[in-house]
Amino acid sequence: MATRWYKGVVSQIQPLTEITSQFTISVEDDEIFDYLPGQFVTFDLPVGEKRMQRWRSYSIANAPDRNNKLEFCIVRSEGGLATEYLFENISVGSEIKFKGPDGIFVIPKDLVTNEIVMICTGTGIAPFRSMWQYIDQQQLPFKKIHLIFGTRFVNSILYRDELESMKNKYSNFSFDIVLSRENHHDYHHGYIHHLYLNRYADLKEDRRFYICGWSGMIDETLDNLTNKLGYDKAQIRNELYG
Repeated sequence: MATRWYKGVVSQIQPLTEITSQFTISVEDDEIFDYLPGQFVTFDLPVGEKRMQRWRSYSIANAPDRNNKLEFCIVRSEGGLATEYLFENISVGSEIKFKGPDGIFVIPKDLVTNEIVMICTGTGIAPFRSMWQYIDQQQLPFKKIHLIFGTRFVNSILYRDELESMKNKYSNFSFDIVLSRENHHDYHHGYIHHLYLNRYADLKEDRRFYICGWSGMIDETLDNLTNKLGYDKAQIRNELYG
């Protein structure tokens, strides 16, 4: 089956932090662009001649709403051709060519029977936002969800208001934020690893871990969960970000 490319038009750019923005793209198509919460699309950006230079994948950060609006949480990385192009050359009204959706890092089917632990750093929170929005919109029942989000500073916390809203609305939804470069009385200090290592040392078969972030964080988390705590690899899903 031939790859289908779509045309998107940027309808909004909302700064979230000093270096992170949310890009909203309207899909220019007569059909509904449907996807599973957690999936990603691949942009074709004019930043090189070869496919590997031009193609960049980004998780969709909002739940499917049948309005053909896709949101992307993107951080500007130093020396990154793709993010430099997005932040310097893209504005409201710009067109972006993309394909998708793709990916198997999607909302769990066993929300009712399994406790879900979401672990992420930085913009790795994007696919989880799509999932919790979908759960809220569709009023999906779930056993327990705990999100652990690691970032550097208070002013780099993403979607804090939404997380607070979910926590207030659902007694079985909770989150912890870990700051690596700043001490703050409302949040943990250090790295995410000490939090889940202490919180989930008691093994349970009905617990599933979903991890999204940079390769170093994912590798360390996988090693900690399987070798230090003894969880089965079948209980863990991960998505490499960046």
